[in-house]
Amino acid sequence: MKNRLLTFVLGLTALLLWNCTDLEEEILDESLTGSDGLAEPVSGSLAAAYGILPQTFRHTRYFGLQEIASDEAILPPRTGLGGTQWADNDIYTTMHRHLVSSSNSLVGESWSYLTTALFRTVAAIDVLTPLAENGDAAAVQAVAEMRALRAYENMLFLDSWGLAFKKGATSETSEILRGEEAVNYIEEEFLAVVNDINTDKGPGRMTQSAVYGFLAKLYLNAAVYRNPYGTPDFTDEDMTKVVTYADLVINNGGFSLSPEYFDLFNDENHDNPELIFALDLRGVLNNDHNRWAYWSMSGSLFPRPGDQYLSMDGTDGPAMPPDFYQTWVDAYGATDPADADARFYQKNAMVPAELEDISGLTPYKNDTLGMHTDKDHYFIAGSDFEIDRGIIRGTMWAPRKENFRSGNFMTGTRNGQSGYRIYPLAEARENGSDIEDITYYVDHTLDISIQDNNSYAGGYRFAKWQFSKTSPNGNNYSDVDLVLLRLADVYLMRAEAKLRMGDNGGALADVNTVRTSRNARPEQTPAAWSSIDLETLFRERGFEFYWEMQRRSDQIRYGKYEDSWTSKTDTDVNHRLFPIPQSAIDGASNTPGYLEQNPGY
Repeated sequence: MKNRLLTFVLGLTALLLWNCTDLEEEILDESLTGSDGLAEPVSGSLAAAYGILPQTFRHTRYFGLQEIASDEAILPPRTGLGGTQWADNDIYTTMHRHLVSSSNSLVGESWSYLTTALFRTVAAIDVLTPLAENGDAAAVQAVAEMRALRAYENMLFLDSWGLAFKKGATSETSEILRGEEAVNYIEEEFLAVVNDINTDKGPGRMTQSAVYGFLAKLYLNAAVYRNPYGTPDFTDEDMTKVVTYADLVINNGGFSLSPEYFDLFNDENHDNPELIFALDLRGVLNNDHNRWAYWSMSGSLFPRPGDQYLSMDGTDGPAMPPDFYQTWVDAYGATDPADADARFYQKNAMVPAELEDISGLTPYKNDTLGMHTDKDHYFIAGSDFEIDRGIIRGTMWAPRKENFRSGNFMTGTRNGQSGYRIYPLAEARENGSDIEDITYYVDHTLDISIQDNNSYAGGYRFAKWQFSKTSPNGNNYSDVDLVLLRLADVYLMRAEAKLRMGDNGGALADVNTVRTSRNARPEQTPAAWSSIDLETLFRERGFEFYWEMQRRSDQIRYGKYEDSWTSKTDTDVNHRLFPIPQSAIDGASNTPGYLEQNPGY
């Protein structure tokens, strides 16, 4: 029986109130300013619905929920100078090991913000529907956008918790749908709006192409959504629909693959022609943030020189598990993946050859120790200096402050060039008040696990997203849009559907189209594969979409979520879905049976 929830039984109103305290309702982009003829009720309703999404996808919410649960990212407690960080009541260690409880804050906050986001789309539809019924063309398109956004948000619920909320208006009761019913509802919502929705307001808004792309994603995962705990039955009917809707995106000519892979994750990425749907973060909302860039990076890293960036740093959060790194090694054998694949690494810090070797050196602040310091072991760069990007191994090079953590960035002149001194990255955490005790470089090594005594530097790191040039620190303000759907995903979804239907040649062509398109650095352009199978395609999706919230869903669809990796040995299929937060179940307890916990929790 379908469960019917009263309008506020999940605490939506309460969530809306407390979330509004840290969210400024501002117009998101030029397409919502009214310059295109939109009435204020239209732009205001859209802004409220889109405006909460940056907070929903925060690193300690939905982004972290997806990443840490996969074999792609691990966040253990880190010990070293200053004590232990990231223990955080084991919310990250239990998430990575699939031993999470219904009180885990990654689960709870993700649910709360996503529920609030869903409520706002319903509230927007309430406002917009009368205008649309009276013939307002802008309102008709806006209703279509909100229904598409509501369907997308429900798909996120279905993917993570195995349910969707059917709610047409704020005055109506909510209906919980699972399995086939949920898939059908989301499909119906997308199909109902695809002919009315705009075709040109992306990527920060829902468009017709975004709907086509998310329909392809829905059908690709439909077998999992219908039977989340069993073995998926990927039917030709579903896979044919994946191909059909992927074709509509690929063949419309409005999108193209980015030759420079890391351009997709830069300040200027809003206008990148590969983006289909993204969070528009062009520095408008005070709560826009740079968390995807800074979360994995060293707390000693100051990535961008200049007085306006003195507070920009990393936080020594998640690292790459050795198991995920091994997939790159397995693919390229004796060739370093940095040489074989432009997606793995982009070298931006052009260190002179004579400075590459830092063995025997120690950071120069330790002059008093009488050791061989690196005081003069630097090169000069301008204000346009960029750190290396991609998967970071070993010791980075970056600007250095006069007192490691305080003071101005060091400047100098060398070979007639004046600018900022770029040094090998030194540990900059204080031991009490005596910063002179610091004697070592930040060396990111492969080995990391939950059980071991992990240093701040432990583990290879993700430097995929650019530290925004408009951000005064590593936490807040950013012009880097968070990519939620791009053309490469459409190609690889189509490849997977073709492969599951036996069209290996068509699948191989799609995969190689994506691989060989990353040709801005010819010497690192990934070579075309000569053959393809599901194992290779799964690995390829990891190369293309790491640090983009894709891996957990891919692992489930490919039957790998019960595998073992790093510190994770759990094999319970019930853990493919997250627990429903206990607070939500408690909130619905006055109506028994309305909201029941997922199996296994």
